Amino acid sequence: MKKIILALAAALATALSIPAEAQTWPNRAVRLVVPYAAGGNVDVAARILAEKLQQELGQPFIVENKPGAGGLLGSEMVARAEPDGYTLLIGANGPILFAPEMGARRAYEWRRDFIAVTTVTLTPLVLQVHPGVQAQTLKDFFELARRSQPPLTMASPGPGTTNHLMSELIQSKLGIKWVTVQYRGNAPATNDLIGGHVQFNLDQVSVALPFIRDGKSRALAITGPARLADLPNVPTFTELGFPEIDGQTFTGLMAPANTPEPVIARLHAATIKVLEDPAVKARFASLGALSAPISREAFRAYLEREDQTWIPIIRALGIKSE
Repeated sequence: MKKIILALAAALATALSIPAEAQTWPNRAVRLVVPYAAGGNVDVAARILAEKLQQELGQPFIVENKPGAGGLLGSEMVARAEPDGYTLLIGANGPILFAPEMGARRAYEWRRDFIAVTTVTLTPLVLQVHPGVQAQTLKDFFELARRSQPPLTMASPGPGTTNHLMSELIQSKLGIKWVTVQYRGNAPATNDLIGGHVQFNLDQVSVALPFIRDGKSRALAITGPARLADLPNVPTFTELGFPEIDGQTFTGLMAPANTPEPVIARLHAATIKVLEDPAVKARFASLGALSAPISREAFRAYLEREDQTWIPIIRALGIKSE
């Protein structure tokens, strides 16, 4: 009986130590900070999530775009924000994992400065070639890349992006070399692919899908665990015998470290409910993304695996932000 009384007393003390506002969260507007300009993959995911969380929790969820330094500026702002649940981050591989490593200073560290709430979406990458490239399959493409003189050229939306790092991973794993042309964003990189100025790229399916459908590019393989409904005839790298060539662009929900547990628990539960809604899944699927609700523990484990895969490549290449 004494042990039970002590346990109840400890639980009561813990509850009393939590600020009253945390126990009634949210009771005012919540900011979802997107560390990119409006209109991109992360921004669209944030706006879908914000709309549904507002319906679910009864308070405004306002998307605030704060681009700059590859996502570093907006992410650092959230890392330094008051940990009360009213300033949250919708980030991706770059801002959460890559940007701190590539910056002139380590502005934040995801393990220390954030609480990982859940993934929101996963978007596979597709290897697509210009229609003039004489490769109808991935095997054809790799054979062409090995013998081409001068080497094939790949369009990258910028140093240290998932697209660029995936290209480096393929070259490292398969012993193939090509020339990587760095652009300032997806739009100019895609324009040069469509114009035939470069032979191929690795791009998010959400970006590439319209061009593939219009025949302006040809898809050879996608990353990820399974084929996509929108590209049923395009195989995965894994099924073609390259399981080591894997990686996706994720969007994830992060809160500042030390945000009260009741806030995180309610935020996680509400977000999982939203992401499991069939209508939300359909909206993401129409954009070439997969709704990806997972537990907090699973998201943290996922980030650890991604960190161990990509950070060594960044360090080996000495990639730094401009």
